[in-house]
Amino acid sequence: MKIETNDRLSRIPQAERLLAEPAVAAYEQLISRPLVARTVSHALAAVRKRALADEAFIPEAEACKLLALRGLEKLERRRFKKVLNGTGIILHTNLGRAPLAASFWDEARDANLSYAPVELSLEDGKRGGRGGLVPDMAAALCGAEDALVTNNNAAAVLLALSALAKGREVIVARGEQVQIGGGFRVPQILELAGARFVEVGTTNIVDAEDYAKAIGPDTACVLIVHSSNFALRGFTRRPSPAELVRALPPGIPVIVDQGSGCIDEDIPGETPAKAYIKAGCALVCFSGDKLLGGPQAGIAAGKAALVAQLRAHPLYRAFRPGKTIYALLERAIAHRLNGHSGPAGAARERPLEELKKLARKIRDKLPKGVARVVDCQAASGGGTGPDEYFPSVALALSSPAPEELLMASLRRAPVPLLAIVREGEVLVDMAALALEDPALVAETIRWGLEKSESLLAASKRLMERKQARAGGAKPA
Repeated sequence: MKIETNDRLSRIPQAERLLAEPAVAAYEQLISRPLVARTVSHALAAVRKRALADEAFIPEAEACKLLALRGLEKLERRRFKKVLNGTGIILHTNLGRAPLAASFWDEARDANLSYAPVELSLEDGKRGGRGGLVPDMAAALCGAEDALVTNNNAAAVLLALSALAKGREVIVARGEQVQIGGGFRVPQILELAGARFVEVGTTNIVDAEDYAKAIGPDTACVLIVHSSNFALRGFTRRPSPAELVRALPPGIPVIVDQGSGCIDEDIPGETPAKAYIKAGCALVCFSGDKLLGGPQAGIAAGKAALVAQLRAHPLYRAFRPGKTIYALLERAIAHRLNGHSGPAGAARERPLEELKKLARKIRDKLPKGVARVVDCQAASGGGTGPDEYFPSVALALSSPAPEELLMASLRRAPVPLLAIVREGEVLVDMAALALEDPALVAETIRWGLEKSESLLAASKRLMERKQARAGGAKPA
């Protein structure tokens, strides 16, 4: 019996009715009522559109609710939440790079839940320098005269070039005109700063003399750029920072986009910020949320006169962070000044036996036979030592579900877990999970395994029904 269009449309529930459903209303605290209402409206509109286009389609209230809930679940997964990092990449850019130590957060709590002297001198009650003690601590960290903080390293580099090289030339090695994450390229930074770049050397070879010969009346500085996320191997050559500084005329500063925040660690492929300053480089810019282990920030440290120029530039007002970043960065720098390692350094130093013990603890909380302990390799990440790895341990998961389905299920767990696929196996690396609760990791893995197997079974049943209909037989 054919049902008229108006009768079919009347079966679609009103938005207010769905919004009153407990399962739907529960999302209001998580993503806000306006977003919940918008998602419900979109779901009902999709049902209405299908009902108008397909005379055989009969809307059902329960189906409308389930469609709205799927949309809400998708939105909820975009919220900031705890994620378990089983990728073996310690400073995972897509996961916020360095995880903050709980002590940093606890010690910064009062400064963030109340007023704080962000730009006030408590000595005389007058307006003071921005950032309190942080600039002094950052300067001490790398042996510089002064330092300032921006909201990320790209901002620190852009501020430095804008303040020191606008309308003038910046000398850059051809092999260092790199592109960093998100498609941001060094030539674009120079263009934004109003500077003109002069490239020297070849892709793989550049000498100190190449820089010296390129110096002219319009030269503002020389720029050294960190090779983030790639490495040049084989027949390559470049001068050491000290050789480069010695080859340049007095008054031509060397600015370094060091990037990784390597301060004094011995990491292959990294030149520490301290080494650049000691070699005579005038300004070194680096990230606060990579090897340093703090919040997202950029630090420009170097000669006091140059830092003063950056601090006086109008762009600094746009790039400077607020009290939350300063308070957290203060604790992270104090931690490093007191001789402690950052998260990547700590991961490299952690004994393999400790990781194996963690892997066995997690494995023993899982159904027998679904995981085994294997050796693997981890990386610092965040552009640090881009092709350098260190030994680690992982759990190799066994499941009838395809790797992609298991990975997706792990990401959709109540506490999401990111893993990796190597040679057809899903691996959960322990390097970035060393401080996590083994029971929580095991619970997430179990959830992902069960969910992926359930989805696989449902997919097979659906395929069998389709094949049965196509063959004219009744499905079992």
